[in-house]
Amino acid sequence: MKKFLVLSMAIAGMMITGVGHATHASEGIADKGAEKAAVCSSCHGADGNGMADNPLYPKLADQVPGYIMAQLKAFKDGSRQDPIMAGMVAALSEEDMAHLDAYYSSLPVMNIGIKKEDEEQALEGQKIYRGGYSKLNISACMSCHGPSGEGIPIQYPRVSGQNAAYTEKQLHAFKDGTRKHPMMNSIAFLLSNEQIKQLSLYTQGLK
Repeated sequence: MKKFLVLSMAIAGMMITGVGHATHASEGIADKGAEKAAVCSSCHGADGNGMADNPLYPKLADQVPGYIMAQLKAFKDGSRQDPIMAGMVAALSEEDMAHLDAYYSSLPVMNIGIKKEDEEQALEGQKIYRGGYSKLNISACMSCHGPSGEGIPIQYPRVSGQNAAYTEKQLHAFKDGTRKHPMMNSIAFLLSNEQIKQLSLYTQGLK
């Protein structure tokens, strides 16, 4: 009981921190972000919903306000590594990042769902997303990302409707430590490759 209480308090504290960060996030202008986003569309799509022929590039549409800006800053300062994104953000100012954030968070996300043959695996992912995995003391994903995967600004991103291939890639990056995050590294490390696949499929179909 004590262990559960400590975990609950830790999650609550992080949620409060996330809200605090969102309150102080720089305010961008969506129209200005639209002008800057032209170069981004070749990978992330003209409407921010990615490219059907390359699901390894993430959807940015309807992402929680502040999250995209935080990631762009991380790419620029090197705390998040990606050779393509490092070049893309090199010339961006913090104001540019705020405008891009405002633009993409204002766009509607398109949910493509999942294939019939993936439904069984997605249902297994649902169990972890909603109930966690008690054998390894993994908390439910929805405690931070929300019951419908809508996320919590700025700390916890929207995961619903995200390309399964991209989510799977990021969970593996958290698992092997090539992408750093104080919570996600320890959580993903405990997940099996199969569980990562199941979660990725479930969140792609989540609405």
